[in-house]
Amino acid sequence: MTAYKFPELEQLQRIIDQFGDRADVQVIEHIRYKQMEFPIHCITLGSTKPDVPVLAFFGGVHGLEKIGSEVILAYMQTIRQLLDWDEEFLARLEKSRLVFVPIVNPVGVYMGRRSNGNCVDLMRNAPVDGIGTTRLYSGQRITPYLPWYRGDISTMEKEAQALCRVVDQQMFSSPLSIALDLHSGFGIKDRLWFPYASRKTPFAFIAEALALKELFDRCYPHHIYRIEPMSQEYVINGDLWDYLFDRFIGQVVGQFSDQRLFLPLTLEMGSWLWLRKSPLHLFSRHGLFHPLLPHRLQRVFRRHLILFDFLHRSLLCPGRWARLDPEQKIAHQNRASGLWYGQ
Repeated sequence: MTAYKFPELEQLQRIIDQFGDRADVQVIEHIRYKQMEFPIHCITLGSTKPDVPVLAFFGGVHGLEKIGSEVILAYMQTIRQLLDWDEEFLARLEKSRLVFVPIVNPVGVYMGRRSNGNCVDLMRNAPVDGIGTTRLYSGQRITPYLPWYRGDISTMEKEAQALCRVVDQQMFSSPLSIALDLHSGFGIKDRLWFPYASRKTPFAFIAEALALKELFDRCYPHHIYRIEPMSQEYVINGDLWDYLFDRFIGQVVGQFSDQRLFLPLTLEMGSWLWLRKSPLHLFSRHGLFHPLLPHRLQRVFRRHLILFDFLHRSLLCPGRWARLDPEQKIAHQNRASGLWYGQ
Protein backbone atom coordinates (compact mmCIF):
# COMPACT_ATOMS: atom_id res chain seq x y z
CA MET A 1 0.00 0.00 0.00
CA THR A 2 1.49 3.33 -1.12
CA ALA A 3 1.13 6.47 1.01
CA TYR A 4 0.18 9.10 -1.55
CA LYS A 5 0.50 12.87 -1.24
CA PHE A 6 -1.09 15.84 -2.96
CA PRO A 7 -0.44 19.60 -2.56
CA GLU A 8 -2.80 20.23 0.36
CA LEU A 9 -1.56 17.19 2.26
CA GLU A 10 2.07 18.18 1.64
CA GLN A 11 1.32 21.71 2.90
CA LEU A 12 -0.30 20.27 6.01
CA GLN A 13 2.75 18.10 6.67
CA ARG A 14 5.05 21.13 6.39
CA ILE A 15 2.92 23.05 8.91
CA ILE A 16 2.93 20.08 11.28
CA ASP A 17 6.72 19.93 11.04
CA GLN A 18 6.92 23.66 11.84
CA PHE A 19 4.68 23.29 14.89
CA GLY A 20 7.02 20.68 16.33
CA ASP A 21 6.19 19.77 19.91
CA ARG A 22 3.89 22.77 20.34
CA ALA A 23 1.05 20.80 18.75
CA ASP A 24 -0.36 17.37 19.36
CA VAL A 25 -0.71 15.54 16.05
CA GLN A 26 -2.61 12.31 15.51
CA VAL A 27 -3.49 10.35 12.41
CA ILE A 28 -7.07 9.49 13.28
CA GLU A 29 -7.77 7.32 10.24
CA HIS A 30 -6.12 5.77 7.19
CA ILE A 31 -8.23 5.78 4.04
CA ARG A 32 -7.43 3.22 1.37
CA TYR A 33 -8.28 3.94 -2.24
CA LYS A 34 -7.19 1.50 -4.95
CA GLN A 35 -3.48 0.93 -4.22
CA MET A 36 -3.03 4.15 -2.26
CA GLU A 37 -3.41 5.10 1.39
CA PHE A 38 -4.30 8.56 2.68
CA PRO A 39 -4.09 9.78 6.31
CA ILE A 40 -6.59 11.99 8.10
CA HIS A 41 -4.78 14.25 10.57
CA CYS A 42 -6.10 15.91 13.71
CA ILE A 43 -3.93 18.71 15.16
CA THR A 44 -4.61 20.25 18.57
CA LEU A 45 -3.09 23.33 20.20
CA GLY A 46 -3.52 24.73 23.67
CA SER A 47 -4.70 23.29 26.95
CA THR A 48 -5.28 19.57 27.32
CA LYS A 49 -7.69 20.03 30.23
CA PRO A 50 -11.11 18.53 29.48
CA ASP A 51 -13.01 21.51 30.91
CA VAL A 52 -11.58 24.29 28.71
CA PRO A 53 -13.59 25.77 25.82
CA VAL A 54 -12.82 24.29 22.40
CA LEU A 55 -12.88 25.75 18.89
CA ALA A 56 -12.56 23.16 16.11
CA PHE A 57 -12.08 23.63 12.37
CA PHE A 58 -13.02 21.04 9.74
CA GLY A 59 -12.37 21.26 6.00
CA GLY A 60 -12.44 19.19 2.86
CA VAL A 61 -15.56 17.18 3.74
CA HIS A 62 -16.49 17.72 0.11
CA GLY A 63 -13.25 17.24 -1.77
CA LEU A 64 -14.25 19.44 -4.69
CA GLU A 65 -14.64 22.33 -2.22
CA LYS A 66 -10.97 22.25 -1.30
CA ILE A 67 -10.93 25.98 -0.58
CA GLY A 68 -12.17 25.05 2.91
CA SER A 69 -9.03 23.01 3.53
CA GLU A 70 -6.82 25.74 2.10
CA VAL A 71 -8.37 28.47 4.29
CA ILE A 72 -7.76 26.34 7.39
CA LEU A 73 -4.18 25.63 6.33
CA ALA A 74 -3.58 29.36 5.80
CA TYR A 75 -4.95 30.07 9.29
CA MET A 76 -2.75 27.37 10.80
CA GLN A 77 0.25 28.99 9.13
CA THR A 78 -0.73 32.32 10.71
CA ILE A 79 -1.02 30.67 14.11
CA ARG A 80 2.38 29.07 13.63
CA GLN A 81 3.88 32.58 13.37
CA LEU A 82 1.86 33.96 16.30
CA LEU A 83 3.24 31.27 18.57
CA ASP A 84 6.70 32.85 18.25
CA TRP A 85 5.80 36.27 19.67
CA ASP A 86 2.14 36.96 20.49
CA GLU A 87 1.89 36.72 24.27
CA GLU A 88 -1.84 37.53 24.26
CA PHE A 89 -2.52 34.63 21.88
CA LEU A 90 -0.37 32.29 23.97
CA ALA A 91 -2.35 33.32 27.07
CA ARG A 92 -5.55 32.44 25.20
CA LEU A 93 -4.22 28.99 24.40
CA GLU A 94 -3.53 28.35 28.09
CA LYS A 95 -7.28 28.67 28.70
CA SER A 96 -8.66 27.04 25.55
CA ARG A 97 -8.01 24.42 22.88
CA LEU A 98 -7.92 24.70 19.10
CA VAL A 99 -8.58 21.58 17.02
CA PHE A 100 -7.94 21.23 13.29
CA VAL A 101 -8.99 18.50 10.87
CA PRO A 102 -8.17 20.32 7.62
CA ILE A 103 -8.68 17.40 5.22
CA VAL A 104 -11.56 15.20 6.31
CA ASN A 105 -11.96 13.63 2.86
CA PRO A 106 -8.43 13.21 1.47
CA VAL A 107 -9.46 11.00 -1.47
CA GLY A 108 -12.06 13.57 -2.51
CA VAL A 109 -9.53 16.41 -2.35
CA TYR A 110 -6.97 14.32 -4.25
CA MET A 111 -9.48 13.29 -6.92
CA GLY A 112 -11.16 16.70 -7.13
CA ARG A 113 -14.64 15.38 -6.47
CA ARG A 114 -17.37 15.94 -3.92
CA SER A 115 -17.66 12.37 -2.66
CA ASN A 116 -15.15 10.06 -1.03
CA GLY A 117 -13.52 7.04 -2.66
CA ASN A 118 -16.74 5.03 -2.31
CA CYS A 119 -18.74 7.72 -4.14
CA VAL A 120 -20.50 8.66 -0.89
CA ASP A 121 -21.34 12.25 -0.02
CA LEU A 122 -20.10 12.46 3.58
CA MET A 123 -22.52 15.26 4.42
CA ARG A 124 -25.47 13.04 3.44
CA ASN A 125 -24.10 9.95 5.20
CA ALA A 126 -25.41 10.24 8.77
CA PRO A 127 -28.50 8.31 9.96
CA VAL A 128 -30.71 11.40 9.94
CA ASP A 129 -33.67 11.71 7.58
CA GLY A 130 -34.81 15.15 6.59
CA ILE A 131 -38.42 16.20 6.98
CA GLY A 132 -39.99 17.12 3.64
CA THR A 133 -36.93 16.32 1.52
CA THR A 134 -37.89 15.49 -2.06
CA ARG A 135 -35.05 16.84 -4.19
CA LEU A 136 -32.07 14.87 -5.45
CA TYR A 137 -29.56 17.16 -3.73
CA SER A 138 -31.18 16.41 -0.38
CA GLY A 139 -29.46 13.02 -0.50
CA GLN A 140 -30.36 9.90 -2.48
CA ARG A 141 -29.92 6.14 -2.18
CA ILE A 142 -30.66 5.37 -5.84
CA THR A 143 -27.13 4.91 -7.12
CA PRO A 144 -23.54 5.94 -6.36
CA TYR A 145 -23.26 7.11 -9.97
CA LEU A 146 -25.38 10.16 -9.19
CA PRO A 147 -24.20 12.95 -6.84
CA TRP A 148 -25.38 13.29 -3.24
CA TYR A 149 -25.34 9.50 -2.72
CA ARG A 150 -25.93 8.69 0.97
CA GLY A 151 -24.31 5.26 1.09
CA ASP A 152 -24.99 2.79 3.89
CA ILE A 153 -26.10 4.98 6.78
CA SER A 154 -26.19 2.01 9.17
CA THR A 155 -22.37 2.02 9.12
CA MET A 156 -21.14 5.47 8.24
CA GLU A 157 -18.07 5.95 6.07
CA LYS A 158 -14.69 5.87 7.80
CA GLU A 159 -14.14 9.58 7.18
CA ALA A 160 -17.50 10.46 8.76
CA GLN A 161 -16.78 8.21 11.73
CA ALA A 162 -13.37 9.86 12.18
CA LEU A 163 -14.95 13.32 12.27
CA CYS A 164 -17.50 12.11 14.82
CA ARG A 165 -14.76 10.66 17.02
CA VAL A 166 -12.91 13.96 17.11
CA VAL A 167 -16.07 15.82 18.12
CA ASP A 168 -16.92 13.20 20.72
CA GLN A 169 -13.44 13.12 22.26
CA GLN A 170 -12.40 16.75 21.96
CA MET A 171 -15.66 18.70 22.28
CA PHE A 172 -18.38 16.80 24.13
CA SER A 173 -16.37 16.86 27.37
CA SER A 174 -16.00 20.65 27.17
CA PRO A 175 -18.54 22.94 28.84
CA LEU A 176 -18.46 25.19 25.77
CA SER A 177 -17.42 24.31 22.23
CA ILE A 178 -17.87 25.58 18.68
CA ALA A 179 -17.23 23.57 15.51
CA LEU A 180 -16.71 25.39 12.20
CA ASP A 181 -17.01 23.31 9.03
CA LEU A 182 -15.84 25.11 5.87
CA HIS A 183 -17.56 24.60 2.50
CA SER A 184 -18.14 26.54 -0.71
CA GLY A 185 -20.51 26.65 -3.64
CA PHE A 186 -23.84 28.19 -2.59
CA GLY A 187 -24.89 31.66 -3.77
CA ILE A 188 -22.96 34.92 -3.97
CA LYS A 189 -22.93 35.67 -0.23
CA ASP A 190 -20.97 33.96 2.54
CA ARG A 191 -23.32 32.23 4.95
CA LEU A 192 -22.82 31.08 8.50
CA TRP A 193 -25.25 28.22 9.11
CA PHE A 194 -26.29 26.48 12.31
CA PRO A 195 -28.66 23.49 12.89
CA TYR A 196 -30.94 22.21 11.77
CA ALA A 197 -30.31 21.12 8.19
CA SER A 198 -32.78 18.24 8.34
CA ARG A 199 -35.86 20.10 9.54
CA LYS A 200 -37.24 23.59 9.90
CA THR A 201 -37.30 23.40 13.68
CA PRO A 202 -35.42 25.63 16.14
CA PHE A 203 -32.57 23.75 17.79
CA ALA A 204 -31.91 23.72 21.53
CA PHE A 205 -29.44 26.64 21.57
CA ILE A 206 -31.29 29.02 19.29
CA ALA A 207 -31.21 31.73 21.99
CA GLU A 208 -27.43 31.47 22.31
CA ALA A 209 -27.02 31.45 18.51
CA LEU A 210 -28.93 34.72 18.29
CA ALA A 211 -26.98 36.23 21.19
CA LEU A 212 -23.71 35.33 19.46
CA LYS A 213 -24.98 36.79 16.18
CA GLU A 214 -26.00 40.04 17.87
CA LEU A 215 -22.63 40.29 19.58
CA PHE A 216 -20.86 39.77 16.24
CA ASP A 217 -23.14 42.33 14.56
CA ARG A 218 -22.30 44.91 17.23
CA CYS A 219 -18.56 44.31 17.10
CA TYR A 220 -18.33 44.07 13.30
CA PRO A 221 -21.40 45.86 11.86
CA HIS A 222 -19.97 45.65 8.33
CA HIS A 223 -19.24 41.92 8.36
CA ILE A 224 -19.93 39.86 5.24
CA TYR A 225 -22.00 36.97 6.60
CA ARG A 226 -25.63 36.01 6.45
CA ILE A 227 -26.21 34.11 9.71
CA GLU A 228 -29.16 31.73 9.70
CA PRO A 229 -30.32 28.13 10.22
CA MET A 230 -29.31 25.98 7.26
CA SER A 231 -32.90 24.82 6.76
CA GLN A 232 -33.80 28.37 5.75
CA GLU A 233 -32.02 27.70 2.45
CA TYR A 234 -32.69 23.98 1.96
CA VAL A 235 -33.40 20.77 3.87
CA ILE A 236 -31.22 17.68 3.47
CA ASN A 237 -30.85 14.10 4.66
CA GLY A 238 -27.86 12.74 6.52
CA ASP A 239 -26.30 15.93 7.85
CA LEU A 240 -23.39 15.03 10.14
CA TRP A 241 -23.80 18.10 12.34
CA ASP A 242 -27.48 17.43 12.95
CA TYR A 243 -26.54 13.89 13.90
CA LEU A 244 -23.79 15.03 16.26
CA PHE A 245 -25.88 17.77 17.82
CA ASP A 246 -28.79 15.43 18.55
CA ARG A 247 -26.34 12.93 19.99
CA PHE A 248 -24.86 15.65 22.18
CA ILE A 249 -28.31 16.58 23.49
CA GLY A 250 -29.31 12.96 24.04
CA GLN A 251 -26.11 11.55 25.51
CA VAL A 252 -24.15 14.41 27.06
CA VAL A 253 -26.31 17.20 28.44
CA GLY A 254 -28.35 14.99 30.72
CA GLN A 255 -25.23 13.51 32.32
CA PHE A 256 -23.96 16.80 33.75
CA SER A 257 -25.46 19.19 36.25
CA ASP A 258 -23.63 22.18 34.78
CA GLN A 259 -24.76 23.81 31.53
CA ARG A 260 -22.93 22.55 28.44
CA LEU A 261 -23.17 24.13 25.04
CA PHE A 262 -22.08 22.69 21.69
CA LEU A 263 -22.59 24.94 18.67
CA PRO A 264 -21.84 23.45 15.24
CA LEU A 265 -21.48 26.09 12.51
CA THR A 266 -21.03 25.71 8.77
CA LEU A 267 -19.27 28.43 6.82
CA GLU A 268 -20.62 28.25 3.27
CA MET A 269 -18.45 30.49 1.10
CA GLY A 270 -20.49 32.00 -1.72
CA SER A 271 -18.45 30.85 -4.68
CA TRP A 272 -20.98 31.97 -7.29
CA LEU A 273 -19.50 35.44 -6.84
CA TRP A 274 -16.14 34.16 -8.13
CA LEU A 275 -17.91 32.57 -11.09
CA ARG A 276 -19.88 35.73 -11.89
CA LYS A 277 -16.63 37.63 -12.27
CA SER A 278 -15.05 34.90 -14.41
CA PRO A 279 -17.85 32.90 -16.13
CA LEU A 280 -15.41 30.78 -18.15
CA HIS A 281 -14.26 29.16 -14.91
CA LEU A 282 -17.50 27.18 -15.03
CA PHE A 283 -15.73 24.90 -17.51
CA SER A 284 -12.99 24.09 -14.99
CA ARG A 285 -13.48 21.21 -12.56
CA HIS A 286 -12.91 23.45 -9.55
CA GLY A 287 -14.22 26.69 -11.04
CA LEU A 288 -17.66 26.58 -9.42
CA PHE A 289 -16.25 25.85 -5.95
CA HIS A 290 -12.77 27.35 -5.85
CA PRO A 291 -11.28 30.80 -6.65
CA LEU A 292 -8.89 30.01 -9.50
CA LEU A 293 -7.20 33.42 -9.81
CA PRO A 294 -4.35 34.01 -7.33
CA HIS A 295 -5.56 37.42 -6.12
CA ARG A 296 -9.02 36.04 -5.35
CA LEU A 297 -7.53 33.08 -3.53
CA GLN A 298 -5.46 35.42 -1.35
CA ARG A 299 -8.52 37.55 -0.68
CA VAL A 300 -10.44 34.50 0.57
CA PHE A 301 -7.52 33.58 2.85
CA ARG A 302 -7.76 37.03 4.47
CA ARG A 303 -11.53 37.28 4.40
CA HIS A 304 -12.40 35.08 7.38
CA LEU A 305 -9.66 35.90 9.89
CA ILE A 306 -11.94 38.29 11.80
CA LEU A 307 -14.53 35.54 12.20
CA PHE A 308 -11.98 33.00 13.42
CA ASP A 309 -10.57 35.45 15.97
CA PHE A 310 -14.04 36.48 17.15
CA LEU A 311 -15.14 32.88 17.72
CA HIS A 312 -12.00 32.15 19.74
CA ARG A 313 -12.51 35.25 21.89
CA SER A 314 -16.21 34.54 22.36
CA LEU A 315 -15.42 31.15 23.89
CA LEU A 316 -13.19 32.79 26.48
CA CYS A 317 -15.78 35.47 27.32
CA PRO A 318 -19.11 33.60 27.24
CA GLY A 319 -21.02 35.75 29.71
CA ARG A 320 -22.75 37.93 27.08
CA TRP A 321 -24.01 35.12 24.86
CA ALA A 322 -23.53 31.56 26.17
CA ARG A 323 -24.53 32.07 29.80
CA LEU A 324 -27.96 33.67 29.53
CA ASP A 325 -30.20 33.82 32.57
CA PRO A 326 -33.73 32.37 32.18
CA GLU A 327 -35.32 35.73 31.37
CA GLN A 328 -32.68 36.57 28.77
CA LYS A 329 -32.99 33.11 27.24
CA ILE A 330 -36.74 33.44 26.76
CA ALA A 331 -36.34 36.91 25.24
CA HIS A 332 -33.70 35.69 22.81
CA GLN A 333 -35.77 32.62 21.89
CA ASN A 334 -38.73 34.84 21.05
CA ARG A 335 -36.62 37.18 18.91
CA ALA A 336 -34.94 34.23 17.16
CA SER A 337 -38.33 32.68 16.36
CA GLY A 338 -39.44 35.93 14.77
CA LEU A 339 -36.21 36.50 12.86
CA TRP A 340 -35.65 33.02 11.46
CA TYR A 341 -38.92 31.13 11.67
CA GLY A 342 -41.61 33.77 11.23
CA GLN A 343 -43.17 32.91 14.58
